Amino acid sequence: MPHILVVDDEPGLVKGLRLSLEQEGFQVTTASDGREALSKFRAGDFDLIVLDLMLPGVDGLTVCREVRAAGMTPIIMLTAKADDIDKILGLELGADDYITKPFNTRELIARIRAVLRRAEAASRQDRAGRLVVGDLVLHPRQRRAEVAGRPLELTAREYDLLELLARHPGVVYTRQELLDLVWGYDFAGDERTVDVHVRRIREKLEEDPSRPRYLRTKWGVGYYLEAEP
Repeated sequence: MPHILVVDDEPGLVKGLRLSLEQEGFQVTTASDGREALSKFRAGDFDLIVLDLMLPGVDGLTVCREVRAAGMTPIIMLTAKADDIDKILGLELGADDYITKPFNTRELIARIRAVLRRAEAASRQDRAGRLVVGDLVLHPRQRRAEVAGRPLELTAREYDLLELLARHPGVVYTRQELLDLVWGYDFAGDERTVDVHVRRIREKLEEDPSRPRYLRTKWGVGYYLEAEP
């Protein structure tokens, strides 16, 4: 029974979410502010944290930073802000996924299950020192990648882009998010740079680049790496 820590200062939301999660077979502990969340995190053993960004006292970003410094417990951030910068900050600090309020509880539960599956797979990957997504294998220390045993001749930027997506399979990134995370906030180019690099990666990675199996497009949003290609 996965144990989930739900951190939010809205009592009604917490009550409803707790009921829904328990009906799905999860064990749930709650906290209403950042200080309480850190205290319960340090005293407990949690499989995942659902963490609100805007908390009284110690905010969600600080909690995320402290949790990530202590280990790799998966984090899904809740935010009332739709601004890309908030999502990017959360992901940079180590959040595994995010969802914007108001949200559909069924969608959040689906995301929780997906993140837990990825975390289980990641625990095996870390011991081997690799990132594995289907037949795609990345070796971060050597900065090399292969698919079905075939080496991929990637440029430095292509590798950086592919590694980011491989670390968060199933998570959709907008082009602007990818520019900020891979190229840096001071990059002067435009979003077409991302499209060009995605096309080049597909040409090297996919059997049929016009029908990609790994590096997928979420139309109208951005790109993601298929979690189970």
